Amino acid sequence: MVTHDESTCPDCGGVLKYYDSVPRIVRTKRRSTSWIKVRRLRCIKCGHLHRELPDDIFPYKQYEAEIIRGVIEGLITCETIGYEDYPCEMTMIRWISQKVQLPL
Repeated sequence: MVTHDESTCPDCGGVLKYYDSVPRIVRTKRRSTSWIKVRRLRCIKCGHLHRELPDDIFPYKQYEAEIIRGVIEGLITCETIGYEDYPCEMTMIRWISQKVQLPL
């Protein structure tokens, strides 16, 4: 995964060039979902593909970063109005246990 500012391969330092785009689901507040296009970039040196994620999405997570941060910081719980049933309690517990791995 690379950010918008990066133009070099995190693996070998080669130059990244646009390859294609792929759809990605993003789950937000009030059970709303949307699809965004995520650009994939190919390294011209090693050939690896990297996805260019926006800042408001974490790698391998469908929920927007604001919701995940709120759960980890304790601002969003199972009892929080508007979040009672979304995301589920087990997902929140998993995020809290994985907080070391997330790029907060």
